[in-house]
Amino acid sequence: MEHATHQIAVSPEITFQHEPAPNTKRIWKTFWILLILTVAELALGLSHYAFHLEGWILLFLKGGMIILSLCKAIYIVSIFMHLGDEVRNLKLTILVPLLLFIWFILAFLWDGVSYRNLRNKFNVPAPTEQAAPHDAQKPGTLN
Repeated sequence: MEHATHQIAVSPEITFQHEPAPNTKRIWKTFWILLILTVAELALGLSHYAFHLEGWILLFLKGGMIILSLCKAIYIVSIFMHLGDEVRNLKLTILVPLLLFIWFILAFLWDGVSYRNLRNKFNVPAPTEQAAPHDAQKPGTLN
């Protein structure tokens, strides 16, 4: 009794042995950059609660956190969404409307604060005059 041996044709695309990714240095570089930005952002955020900062220092701290968050967002879009590898015109097609959108938000906030300040400035209740009581005797009059 003979066993029929079936030869399975293996496609070379499936059995191709993959080498380690040649861009592991880029992956580790991305990891370290995002780790440093995240740790710096968390340090700024937690220092606000640890030291109870106020005034200009708090404003500087919040500005730093916003700048770090924007840097992280731009880097993530550049690396993970591959925008950094695209041609210049495609980058500008995406970034210019985004910058206009951010400008619109800032302009609306500025206008809203201005409206609030003007409304509070001119919406002051009129001072009330004290009416003289009717029963009080006026000086120089006789009863």
